[in-house]
Amino acid sequence: MTPSLFRADVVPAVGGSVVLDGPEGRHAGSALRVRPGEAIRVGDGRGAVADCVVTTTSSGRVEAEVVSRLDVPRPTPEVTVVQALPKSERSELAVELATEAGADRIVPWQAERCVSRWTGPKVDKGRAKWANAARAAAKQSRRAWEPEIGDLVDSTALAALVASEVDAGARALVLHEEGATGFADAVTAAGPVRRVLVVVGPEGGVSDAELGALTAAGAGPVILGPEVLRTSTAAAVALGALGVLTPRWSDPGSTLDPTPPRHGK
Repeated sequence: MTPSLFRADVVPAVGGSVVLDGPEGRHAGSALRVRPGEAIRVGDGRGAVADCVVTTTSSGRVEAEVVSRLDVPRPTPEVTVVQALPKSERSELAVELATEAGADRIVPWQAERCVSRWTGPKVDKGRAKWANAARAAAKQSRRAWEPEIGDLVDSTALAALVASEVDAGARALVLHEEGATGFADAVTAAGPVRRVLVVVGPEGGVSDAELGALTAAGAGPVILGPEVLRTSTAAAVALGALGVLTPRWSDPGSTLDPTPPRHGK
């Protein structure tokens, strides 16, 4: 079984000591009740991951020795998910699923037909909720990299983002049930790509004006599959497809050994 993954600001070199305190220490020591001699993993959310052996525990504090350390590169291609704001009860679910499926960046989008509206203090509150959901999901899925949560964009700002990404060599795809091109064809037809941007619309769909602006900016409307997916699940399905269609799931340098070495090995 893969050891639990915890977060630390700094991951020491082999032989060093790492301390989990605060929320991470309480989770490890009180909720999971880790004990001396147990194997755990500690990562900084920016690619550095260490296999560790717990040496001491106390209330809300766990100390462990680093047995091995790995700097995991980001998967290629990097994937940005632009997620239209789902209804409140499904908003964090969308972030969790996209994170577990491997999104590198998640950008919240205030689309025309979004029922949920982030205004005033709701903007910072919403981004904080998404960041917390992404961090928890990244640890649960043992990810070395946590996705970045971008700034909220409206449809005008999104078109500018798409144009910028396309100019930088990214392939921008808008998931649309009336797309003329299949997702797999859009990903593979033009050869290898290092960056992909996937736009997920709201429950009410991407408006004609929005689709026109995104297409003019260089994005292509694509159909993901025969089913019409909810906005909270579409990104995860698209990321799964990208894992198969690109090297994201086949690069051995971007994965962690599920069986870490034991203490002293």
